[in-house]
Amino acid sequence: MNKGIKNVLAPVASLRLTVLLFALAMILIFVGTVAQKYEGNWTVVDTYFRSIWLWMPIGIKGIKIPFVGGYSLCILMLVNLLAAHAVRFKLNWKRAGILLTHAGLIVLLAGELVTGLFAVEWQMPIDEGSYANYAEDIREAEFAIIDPSPADHDGVVVIPQSVMVHHEFDPESGKAEPITDPTLPFQVRVLRWLPNSVLADIQMLPDPAMAANNPATKGIGRRALGFDQPRATGVEGAAMDAPSAYVQLIKNGEALGTWLVSLHAELMGDPRQPVTVGDKTYLIELRYRRDYKPYTLHLIDFRHDKFVGTEVARNYSSDVRLVDPENNVDRPVKIYMNHPLRYRGETFYQSGFFGETRTILQVVRNPGWLMPYIACSLVSLGLFVHFGVMLKTFVGRTRR
Repeated sequence: MNKGIKNVLAPVASLRLTVLLFALAMILIFVGTVAQKYEGNWTVVDTYFRSIWLWMPIGIKGIKIPFVGGYSLCILMLVNLLAAHAVRFKLNWKRAGILLTHAGLIVLLAGELVTGLFAVEWQMPIDEGSYANYAEDIREAEFAIIDPSPADHDGVVVIPQSVMVHHEFDPESGKAEPITDPTLPFQVRVLRWLPNSVLADIQMLPDPAMAANNPATKGIGRRALGFDQPRATGVEGAAMDAPSAYVQLIKNGEALGTWLVSLHAELMGDPRQPVTVGDKTYLIELRYRRDYKPYTLHLIDFRHDKFVGTEVARNYSSDVRLVDPENNVDRPVKIYMNHPLRYRGETFYQSGFFGETRTILQVVRNPGWLMPYIACSLVSLGLFVHFGVMLKTFVGRTRR
């Protein structure tokens, strides 16, 4: 390599920089782990480990400092490693083990980048005797307006959670800009957004005065109130946020009423609430974001086996029927622990249940799922080759 290029790369290939990057990574991992006590797992992952930079709290009166994120550290480590090879390492068989080990580390870093950018995880709940042709993202909600009038399908328009939060009523300005779109049958004004909530029956409130300022005038909001709850954190196991919202619907400048929509609405009956506009009736619902599939899974039977005399699960299993008209597929499949279904680039795991007849399947699509296995294999092979070379060299010296 040209001496001038080596001089330019020398600071980037510095071993001191390597140590510094590892120290920064340890700090980031420590702070990110502690943050799970106060924030959800996925919030921590996105904020700390899948970011370019972040404002890191230092635990002193809310003070935060700028800090490098996980993506920045991965990129800097990769550049440092490649520069070190270009400047210091020679390409010969004695270095083969080191080269293989470092190649494994590069694949591992690349695998995390691919996973962070393209991998998705969803849930698919199905009741026995029923079916599902969509999966749900339990990290994000959407407000759905459903037109049930077509005979062979439902017309659905959805407003993402991010748009709902952005248009929430601002107490400082006293305004709430309505959400308007040509595909919507009416305007939607978000009076209040509750990121995590619980519903309480108005008749069961300890103090009737608590319902005095109930903003809802239609639907389940006349029978229940929505209350704020602390956000689910990473130390609460399977706990997840269940948002609610108070929305006012407007048509031609006239308010149609105010509804309470919630992920808990199913507890109050049908979660889809009717809204009449002229001579047409729509249904509104706050639900987890859906990803519709070109195939259907029918749940034939769900089993929740326990060890005799205990409540400890021995096995979860779902007997499903996979129907995909596009590919002429119609076959039975058994999904159980450690034996997922892989179809169309997605993997279906048996992840949980609700009651005795509802299964919950985890749906994962990760184009980089093989990369960690390849990385570990390369690192293992590299270490084996490296120690083999060292052993051969040592034995040769001993004989002399």
